[in-house]
Amino acid sequence: MSKVAVIYWSGTGNTETMANAVVEGIKEAGAEAELFTVTSLTAQEAAKFDKLALGCPACGSESLDDTDFEPFFAELEKELTGKTVALFGSYSWGDGQWIRDWQERVEQAGASVVNGEGVKAQETPTDDDIAACKALGKAIAS
Repeated sequence: MSKVAVIYWSGTGNTETMANAVVEGIKEAGAEAELFTVTSLTAQEAAKFDKLALGCPACGSESLDDTDFEPFFAELEKELTGKTVALFGSYSWGDGQWIRDWQERVEQAGASVVNGEGVKAQETPTDDDIAACKALGKAIAS
């Protein structure tokens, strides 16, 4: 049975809602999930997991949160070779470029990305977004 770390940062609660749906999908698929806020573990601790679901909303000009998430991810990025990664997050403006840039970084680091750019929700996640997050959880669990 695989164990997946679901690690997120959320400013408004939207990405946290998505993280909980990803966890639900992982568990529905019969795998184990551990949920973490990005400040509750180090990149070295996260790197011990073979599978990671990472969630961060678009901040600033469509970038990862630069206070907590970006420094964490910059460290983790060095440890992603051979790992399976799923991405998710919410955004308010733009077209989701932040998650495409993030996907590219993950792939360049040598990880396998589940479902391409993952799941992005504009503003508050809809029922369809929650269903997509659960499906993402199931995909990374298998």
